[in-house]
Amino acid sequence: MAILTSTTSGTARSTIRRVTVIGCGLIGTSVALALRAEGIRVTLADHDPRALSEAVRMGAGIALTLDEPPADVVVIATPPSTVPQVLRDAQSRELGAVYTDVASTKARILASAELAGCDLSRYVPGHPMAGREVPGAGAARAGLFTGRKWALCPCPATALYAVRAVAELVAACGAQVTLLSPSAHDRAAAAVSHAPLVMSAALSARFAYAAGQPDVLSLAGRGLYDVTRVAGSPPELWIDILEHNADAVADILEEVVDDLTAVAAALRAPEGSTSWGVVADLLVRGNLGRELIVDACAPAGQRRDPATAATAATAATAATAAAGTPAELEAA
Repeated sequence: MAILTSTTSGTARSTIRRVTVIGCGLIGTSVALALRAEGIRVTLADHDPRALSEAVRMGAGIALTLDEPPADVVVIATPPSTVPQVLRDAQSRELGAVYTDVASTKARILASAELAGCDLSRYVPGHPMAGREVPGAGAARAGLFTGRKWALCPCPATALYAVRAVAELVAACGAQVTLLSPSAHDRAAAAVSHAPLVMSAALSARFAYAAGQPDVLSLAGRGLYDVTRVAGSPPELWIDILEHNADAVADILEEVVDDLTAVAAALRAPEGSTSWGVVADLLVRGNLGRELIVDACAPAGQRRDPATAATAATAATAATAAAGTPAELEAA
């Protein structure tokens, strides 16, 4: 599946005038704040009156009322398992002309929405690739999506005008549209977001009972802090996300487990064995992967030419093949 990235900038004048955001958590409130900064009228709804009140106090919009005219776009910012029912309810009430969501899984939500009888022609599944490990409206930021990618995953039934409207909303939030099929999105999200969360949690869990062992964390520094940052995310939300993308996440985790098992075996091998090539291979592949991650996250004008990256990969692979044991490397 080819990825198409829009060139629309957040500075372009949006034709969207009214947006309703359902769900006043971190992402929903951040969307609302970003749109308000662009002069767009935003109405808010949430089943939790405290969350709604906090978002209103922050200037994210006003509470949705029965006499509010239909919005140009309705943004559903609720947990994945609730999106189909919220969408069906919003469409039955004619809250807007076009609907989207911000959940981090897509295929299962879309299938459930179809079974629920939702109008898929006016629904554009979406997922902004931005967030924080701190939940709730109080953690929301108007600039959360600036320069970030925002996946849109229309299905064959989705009307073109609906995709254009949601793409305008994304641009108004300062993000860049990436078009993917729902299944391709879920595989990509498993690799770049969902599995890394589980791996971060697994590493952090090693320190769950370190409070009674002060020496354990006495040397903790920025490296450990960075790789465990997302482990602070709310478990209840991530259980829902992982359930919706279970197979794709499990595939990635099994690959990582295979690598770690091989490295653990190499580390326990007798001194002088040739198994250290396994360790070198993982470290070199790690270097290559990190370079590609940094490149993918760089502004468009600063990304490397793909041929350059391929040349670097070939050279690194050759170096890995030639690597020996630590003793051999020292002798060389």
